[in-house]
Amino acid sequence: MKHGDQYIEPNNNFYRPSRDPNEGTMTLVVVITLLFVCLTGVLAAVYFKKATAKETLANVDTTDQSGYISVASPTPTPIPPITDYQNPILYPGMASVNINKELAIAKDCVPSARRINQTVMVNRTIVEGEYNREKPIYMTDPVFYGSVPGIFTYRGNNFRNCASFGYTNLYRGALTQRWEFNEVGKLLASTLNFEWSGVRWTGQPLVVEWPAATRQNMDMFDSAKQQLTLTEVIVAALDGKVYFFNLQNGEPTREPIDVGASIKGTPALDPRGYPLLYVGQTDNNGGDIFGMYIYSLLDGSLLYSYDGSDDGAYRSNWNAFDSSPIINAETDTLIWPCENGIIYTFDLNTAYTGSSIHVSPVVTGYKYMFDDNIGSHMGVESSIAVYGNYGYFMDNTMNLCCLDLNTLQMVWTKVLGDDSDVTPVIDEEDGIPYVYIGTEVDNQGGTGEYCGAAYIYKINGLTGETVWQSSEPCYTFNGESSDSDQSGGCFGNPIIGKGKISNLVIFSFSMTNALASGNKLVAYDKDLGTVVWEYNMNIYSYSSPVDFYDSEGNAYIVICDSIGQVHLIDACAIDAKDLRITYIQTKRNLGQEDETSSGICIEASPVIYKGMLVVGTTSGSIFGIAVE
Repeated sequence: MKHGDQYIEPNNNFYRPSRDPNEGTMTLVVVITLLFVCLTGVLAAVYFKKATAKETLANVDTTDQSGYISVASPTPTPIPPITDYQNPILYPGMASVNINKELAIAKDCVPSARRINQTVMVNRTIVEGEYNREKPIYMTDPVFYGSVPGIFTYRGNNFRNCASFGYTNLYRGALTQRWEFNEVGKLLASTLNFEWSGVRWTGQPLVVEWPAATRQNMDMFDSAKQQLTLTEVIVAALDGKVYFFNLQNGEPTREPIDVGASIKGTPALDPRGYPLLYVGQTDNNGGDIFGMYIYSLLDGSLLYSYDGSDDGAYRSNWNAFDSSPIINAETDTLIWPCENGIIYTFDLNTAYTGSSIHVSPVVTGYKYMFDDNIGSHMGVESSIAVYGNYGYFMDNTMNLCCLDLNTLQMVWTKVLGDDSDVTPVIDEEDGIPYVYIGTEVDNQGGTGEYCGAAYIYKINGLTGETVWQSSEPCYTFNGESSDSDQSGGCFGNPIIGKGKISNLVIFSFSMTNALASGNKLVAYDKDLGTVVWEYNMNIYSYSSPVDFYDSEGNAYIVICDSIGQVHLIDACAIDAKDLRITYIQTKRNLGQEDETSSGICIEASPVIYKGMLVVGTTSGSIFGIAVE
């Protein structure tokens, strides 16, 4: 027969009857036995091949003659379980923090092009030649910033990206004023022509959940010390005192610390859970020094103070520490810019036993000057953000700076469109740190009222290159002296979106309608810089908006204004008319005969801790507001 083109001879012996009646059965048994033996051999070979695959893979050439390469599936690195002290909003902390990339500095950001002059001093002695820090600083993802639950510095951590802690699940969409402390006083300014009062910009509270064993060694009131758990709120004020409260009910937890000089910025707690408080002075209106202080929170005693008057600063007459410092736990180092224009680091040499604590700092100072700047205008009011060993800050001469904290050499510097006191915020995207920052309207016109542009930027943190830039018109007033100035623009810090708004960055613009009128919260697409939504307010605000999240990643924002209102916003809303959830007017002496909503101004920035908002006011009240 044919099969295709091939001829096949017929097989006439294909079947023949058996001569033995058992012959067919025996043949079948033999065949089955042979098949069983063969199958067993194959299975055994497969088993041993799989068992030794991992051992032989490294020694086997996996490339066959056709060029095919077999690749073993990689095992993903497991995400470590969240600890009880890590902020779930920031968890799991995926920033790689790698600055070792061969990227060229943008041409307009090269420091040497502006003929920078840089000086390093250790304990006020100038360092000759190159400087290299003995214990190198390298700060990683902010989820690892603290070792106890808390909000330890302005905007929470080294990226300056979170002023809330824990999930807040809305069940009523309401804000309820729960408590008030109204005993913050006043202190005469050094100019003798006005009084500092209450709590002002930035004035953010700090929050910490002290371990029970630590509280037992603290000079707290018995009512606070004996609680099973306690979350303590710390607020520094312009009357020169630092106040301590129970987060839930506003009851004082200990006696105030009397610094004796006005405090306008945000102090810092030690993120290691050490009982240390770092406080900066805003005015030379009290005490023997004009500078910074370190207090023990075991007994409220002053452990250390530093006056920058003798450091040869270019701005030699103003040593305010309005910025909020960062602590690098691994190297026991305090990082703190000053308004005299010097960036300080303090090697603390902390000794903590549980019942006692001491510091013995070694002070390193870094100062710089460009040929196109004026020394008397130098100074830093913004807080420093840290990525690896790069520190980002804004100075008073419109320079956004990136400083290598280990060599104390300027990496890059960028002149922005106007002055800014806003703290740079860091967000890592695809392994690159990006810095977001906005400006005031300050230097664009002469004396009097005018409308200018508040600029915002997304900048590559490794090169200084502008990724995108935008602006909003804002009003300002430049008086004959700085005491009468009233500036518009960006004063509140931007929000880096997380959860379901991780594609957004949100800026607040003050005085968008007219002088002392209007505020606009604008959400921008991080990649494109295009506007996604706007929330318009009739009243201006210097207070920073705060983002918080529920357990499903839904995003909400609170922002306080200059007549004491607190706005609650749905940041996930698609339609602008659905952005506002509610707002409340805070009241002094709530429920009493002298209850009033007049005279309340909120310039300070709030925090939200597990559903409780705390914020101070210029009128002398500190409010605790439940977010429900």
